[in-house]
Amino acid sequence: MDVVLVIMALIFVAFLAFGGYMTVKAVGAAKRGVDRKVEQARRAVEDTTLRARSFVQPGTAAELAQLRLRLRTSMRATQDALHARVAEDSSLKESLGLFERLSAHGHEVDAELKRLESEPDKGQVARVLPELRTRTEQITRSADALRHAARDRAGRFASDDLDALSSQIDLEAGALRHWTTEPGSGAGSEPGPVWEAPRTDRGQGRGREQDRAAITPPGVRPVYPWEKRPRPESTT
Repeated sequence: MDVVLVIMALIFVAFLAFGGYMTVKAVGAAKRGVDRKVEQARRAVEDTTLRARSFVQPGTAAELAQLRLRLRTSMRATQDALHARVAEDSSLKESLGLFERLSAHGHEVDAELKRLESEPDKGQVARVLPELRTRTEQITRSADALRHAARDRAGRFASDDLDALSSQIDLEAGALRHWTTEPGSGAGSEPGPVWEAPRTDRGQGRGREQDRAAITPPGVRPVYPWEKRPRPESTT
């Protein structure tokens, strides 16, 4: 009895531990989902603000907003393209590693551009801006090259697969349209028996009698109901 109680207690504790673990996992997943949504909303708001500044504010402020918007748009598009295709093409892992290194430079330039937005010394902004513009163009050019190469590679694989599939379908269609005749049948086979109509010449009755004689045993004469019985011979 004590052993049964101990086993039941262990099972209860195991269920509690499993329930706690699943609860922690669910809470963590929900928290990550909320954080992801908040991050996406924050980036959308920031991109909208930068787009508005690039049109409304004149001069250096507009250029800073345009550089940041171009940098963020290019890096985000490249990141999404690589992450979407790395599961199907393992060779993109090296490209993804290069992009991670490029992202470090992108974050650094974006932080410097953001800092210049609140810089009161316009002379300092004018001195630093050309270098940041060059670095931004270099980063975006590299990111675009990675993204376009990944898309071209995926398109090439899709085209090769489609060509191979089309060839297989053509072969299958040809096989479905091709048929062969069995031996002894078809155009080259011998003609089968020809059914002729019954002949109506004079020898027809004679032939029937011979057939009937061959079928009827000797000494037995068939009697038909419409025939008259023969008369007995007279003894007088």
